[in-house]
Amino acid sequence: MKITWFGTASILLESEGEKLLFDPFVQLAGGSNPNSLEDFPADTDICITHGHVDHLFFLPDLLAEQDITVYGTKAVMDTLEGWVEETGSLVQAEPGCSWHIGNMKITMLKGQHTRFTARMVLRKLINPRLFRYFRNTLFLAWAHPKFPEKGETVAYQIDAEGKRILLLGSMALDKNTIYPTNVDLLILPFQGRENMAEAAMEIVDELKPRRILLDHFDDAFPPVSEDVDTRPFKRAIALKHPEIKVVKPRAGKPVAV
Repeated sequence: MKITWFGTASILLESEGEKLLFDPFVQLAGGSNPNSLEDFPADTDICITHGHVDHLFFLPDLLAEQDITVYGTKAVMDTLEGWVEETGSLVQAEPGCSWHIGNMKITMLKGQHTRFTARMVLRKLINPRLFRYFRNTLFLAWAHPKFPEKGETVAYQIDAEGKRILLLGSMALDKNTIYPTNVDLLILPFQGRENMAEAAMEIVDELKPRRILLDHFDDAFPPVSEDVDTRPFKRAIALKHPEIKVVKPRAGKPVAV
């Protein structure tokens, strides 16, 4: 089984000849891992974790050119129906639903989006990068209200080749959901909290995965995003959970699971 990260939260899972893509996004000007729609494999089914612009915006372009099926919540489908002409390839799902793609079993679980603190929002608003990336700022100000999350962030559990992967849509867990523990791989978004290492460790303490692959740690849509230093988290894991390996992938480079 192979996992390829394309920057932001874009993840490709390959297993026994089948492919599944999560949250494809083309980074904005100045992004630390520049990419294009052509980097994503053609005719690959897609799962969306939530409806924010950095997870959903470029999906209509992919749907216009490819024969693919897209899975997501009602909030995701409501947004897409305003942007695509043909909705027959959109599959609305809800937490608890499962389906198969080849030998892969995919289960949608209720997730939780991280909550931005007032301090974090203020720090973004007074950042001089707002003027350096002024076109991005205008685009994000226009796009953000058009791509709402509506409290419908989800996680995906993928069972394939005798292994279990848990992919989170944001750095938070739903308090009323029972997540699988001791998974072979936890895909963990590393963005959106003041103390990233502490927040991530809380999730690790609860889920106790065997291995962690970080994503969403890069500066994908400046000036709102930023490159996050993952070293404090790696050091904390090495001290508290030395048995858990943390992988910080390189964009476009497959990782074997």
